[in-house]
Amino acid sequence: MTGKLTAFPVSTRADRSINPTPKTSSFIQNVESLLARTEYRRCDKGEDLEDIYRLRYKAYRSNDMVPDSESSSIHDDLDETPNAFRFGVYVDQQLVSTLRVHHVTEEMPWSPSTKAFGDLVYPMLAAGDTFVCPGRFASDPDWTRVYPHLPFVTLRIATMACFHFDVPYGLSTVREDHSGFYKRMYPSERISEPRAYPGVFNRVVLHRINTRDNQEQYFARFPFFKSTPMERRMLFARPVVGELAPLTILPTAKYLREAA
Repeated sequence: MTGKLTAFPVSTRADRSINPTPKTSSFIQNVESLLARTEYRRCDKGEDLEDIYRLRYKAYRSNDMVPDSESSSIHDDLDETPNAFRFGVYVDQQLVSTLRVHHVTEEMPWSPSTKAFGDLVYPMLAAGDTFVCPGRFASDPDWTRVYPHLPFVTLRIATMACFHFDVPYGLSTVREDHSGFYKRMYPSERISEPRAYPGVFNRVVLHRINTRDNQEQYFARFPFFKSTPMERRMLFARPVVGELAPLTILPTAKYLREAA
C-alpha cells in the first residue's frame, strides 16, 4: 500500500433523509427545532465520561459493530491523547448522542485517521496540513427513532471544530456502508480503500473534506451548522489553571439565523 491519495467512488444508492436543498425548509426547521432543545457538554472526567462510554457500547452493540463486553463500556487510548475532545449531546437534559474530536497536527498526530490510514495521513501532516478528525459518533438507539435528525445536531460539533482550529481539511474514518452519507452531507471525497479497524467488525474508509471551499453554499444548505466564535471557544478552548470549564454550551445557530 502506498501513500498516494485516490478518490474512490461510493454507492449511488439514494438516501432521502440527507438530500436537503434550500427549498426543503421543513428539514431545516426540524433540525433547528431539535437544536433549540439541545445542550453540548464537554466530558473530561467522572460520571460524564462513564455515561458516554456506556452509550458508545449500547449504540455499537445495537448495530452489531463490536463484540459483547462485561464492562458494557467502550473507550480506547485515543480518548486520553492531549488533542482529544469528548462531547455528550443532551436533548431536554437527556444524553442522546456523543462525539469525539481530534485536532490533528504533526506535533499531535493521534487520531482514528492516523491509526487506520497513517500511510495516507502522515505525508499530509509532513507537508504542513492540519485536520479535524471526528470519531466515536454514537447515538442512543432508543432516541434515534424519536429524533431522526440527531446526526446533524451531533456532527455540527465537528463543523465548529474545523472553524475554531482553522484547519484546511476534515478527515473522517467511517464505516464503509456509511460512506455515501458522509459524501452527500459535507460533501467529502473518499480517499481510501476499505480497511479493518481495531475493535470493530466493520471495515472503514477515509473521507476528506476541504473546509475552505464553497462555505456560502454549504451554510445555505445547512444554516444550522453556523456558530459564533464564543460558542466555539467554549467548546474547544482549554481552561487556564484555576478557571472552570463551562458545564454546558447552548448552540448559537438559531441566533445567527434570526439575525441574518
